[in-house]
Amino acid sequence: MRLLHTSDWHLGHRFHGQQRHEEQGRFLDWLVKLIEEQAVDGLLVAGDIFDTTAPGSRAQALYYRLLHRLAASSCRQVVIIGGNHDSPALLEAPRELLRRLNIHVIGMADSDCRKEILLLDNPQGVPQLLVGAVPYLRDRDIRHATAGETLEDKGRCQREAIRAHYQDICRLAEERRRQIDPNLPLVVMGHLFVAGGRTVDGDGVRDLAVGGLDRIEATCFPATIDYLALGHLHLGQLVAGNPCRRYCGAPLPMSFAEAKATKQVLLLTIKGRETTVTPIAVPCFQPLASVRGDLPTLLREVARLRAENASAWVELVYEGDPVVPDLREQLLAAVEGSGLSVLRIRNNRIFDYVLRQAGQIESLDNLKVEEVFERCLAINGIEEQQRQVLRTAFAEIVDSLEQEQTGGVP
Repeated sequence: MRLLHTSDWHLGHRFHGQQRHEEQGRFLDWLVKLIEEQAVDGLLVAGDIFDTTAPGSRAQALYYRLLHRLAASSCRQVVIIGGNHDSPALLEAPRELLRRLNIHVIGMADSDCRKEILLLDNPQGVPQLLVGAVPYLRDRDIRHATAGETLEDKGRCQREAIRAHYQDICRLAEERRRQIDPNLPLVVMGHLFVAGGRTVDGDGVRDLAVGGLDRIEATCFPATIDYLALGHLHLGQLVAGNPCRRYCGAPLPMSFAEAKATKQVLLLTIKGRETTVTPIAVPCFQPLASVRGDLPTLLREVARLRAENASAWVELVYEGDPVVPDLREQLLAAVEGSGLSVLRIRNNRIFDYVLRQAGQIESLDNLKVEEVFERCLAINGIEEQQRQVLRTAFAEIVDSLEQEQTGGVP
């Protein structure tokens, strides 16, 4: 049996304000074509189909159009689980209708674990695969909170409830396997953060694991699992070094930190209880470019991209020493009339200053705003002629803010 493991489509996601419907549509078109070319029997989607719990009409249209095309393809079975970004109710609303098309949707955990265990047949009706389709496990779905519990108590109890849920799923699946065929493969799906998993800056994953409450140990997954198909982390990676326990990663970059990354889906070839995994690179449908350096470097790289007739979405990170008052204006002028779109300009010099100040013991509450500004000028070695210009601009800004706070009354 040939399966395709993918996750974290985040349909409807906006990349620094830019809609991605066209880019995501091209990915889904490519996915259907890949399924036909590779004669894929089943598609596993490990959560975060949508970017929000209330996706727009265009995002939903992409999703249902894909399901319609899959029903007419070589892909005989589709298993979709909900992620933390998904609305369980939205995913499960057409569940009974989709089941008629061999599309199985598990949007949320059920009190009866058996409903998350699927037995998939081959075209002759012979059992071919067991799937433990475990969706994102919300705290309220798997345990009852107790009064007065601390954050540490909550994290410990939540991790234990997640571990117990997977243990129950695997125990029930193993019982069923013994009844049908001891060589029947078991694939378990999940959407969660396994401790030790890698993320990158700006991909949104770190924000979802506040305090590490949803991070569980790799040892929570029983050895009876023949392949573990995970979603949630956007970088493709092994779990605890096991080639048959994987995150496939998001198929499209979720931050500029992934500008040069190769994204993937995973092709699984299952023979008995042995699984061979083949990563397949996803084409780049929207180029990204992240350029760092001083102003001459930024302008030179922008000129190079223009000469290549690039149509990239661009991040420009200024790392020079001099203060450039019109930095943004110069950079935007450099791309004017080209196919480049500057989505983000970041001045690292300002960030470095803020970080240095954060390490000082002295409280800002003890300083006037003018004193803070003067220290900023001094620490950064601003020339006196330039300081006068900056002081005037700063005074105008402070005056404007004070007028807003007093309703325009001096």
